[in-house]
Amino acid sequence: MATDVITLITKDHRTVEGLFEKLKSKKGDIKATVAELHALLTAHARAEEDRVYPGLDAHHSVEEHKEAEVLLDALVRAEPGSAEFDRTLTELIESVNHHVEEEESTLLPSLKRRTDAKGLQKLGKAFEQRRAEELKALKANGGPSSSSGDVSKAELYEEAKKADIPGRSHMGKKELAEALGKSGS
Repeated sequence: MATDVITLITKDHRTVEGLFEKLKSKKGDIKATVAELHALLTAHARAEEDRVYPGLDAHHSVEEHKEAEVLLDALVRAEPGSAEFDRTLTELIESVNHHVEEEESTLLPSLKRRTDAKGLQKLGKAFEQRRAEELKALKANGGPSSSSGDVSKAELYEEAKKADIPGRSHMGKKELAEALGKSGS
């Protein structure tokens, strides 16, 4: 059910806003909602960066994705109900809302002006496929926090950050572990 890329991106934005509302209301399984948010935002950002942003002046948007990823990882590690969790959630919401507003008011309209309907459909299909690959990989790698007692992706990311491993924000859990192993960390 592929559609144009702008519709797919804005649909994800509305889904994320719904997840934020759910987290702010403190109803339901908070950890599960955080895991869902982590997976969706990560897959969405990587699909945009790999399939939509090339050819656009999107450096600022990529930086905003990195900021959101750091905040997401901190949210995964924070204990629901704690001051740290609430503070991190507030920062993440502000960061993502700012990004969405800029993207929907500047980047996507520019893309629409520069790309015909067929091109937007083609980009939509590529975005959707890349997003699905990323969601599948995140599930295969245990998601943002693994329940098997081993180290979470967030913890591996923090170690990779300390070791200054390049490309870490685009790596899955397994890739982070491999990169850390090679670096001797």
